[in-house]
Amino acid sequence: QVQLVESGGGLVQAGGSLRLSCVASRTYLNIDVMGWYRQATGRQREAVGTSSGGESGNIAGAVKGRFTISRDKNTVYLQMNNLKPDDTAVYYCYAKRFSTQDTYEYWGQGTQVTVSS
Repeated sequence: QVQLVESGGGLVQAGGSLRLSCVASRTYLNIDVMGWYRQATGRQREAVGTSSGGESGNIAGAVKGRFTISRDKNTVYLQMNNLKPDDTAVYYCYAKRFSTQDTYEYWGQGTQVTVSS
């Protein structure tokens, strides 16, 4: 079992920045994909960005140009700039691991990001 520990959430004013971090335990396992999802109150969870370990990850269109995702082995970061009140949500770290027999998915506990206007 892989555990994901997130940090970096908080309260920020519109236009501000935050950086989220997520560390996966059991670093001897190869984590194929890491990324971030978010869920605002009353809305479905949505993907923010994912990284397969290359130089650049994939960022959702809604936050492209403001958010960037990066990864260092079993740690994934989400740099959020020019935050808007609509970015207020619980942000969840996500990881996926492939084996020859199965696919394993893991979720963090979530970290609250609140953007005030």
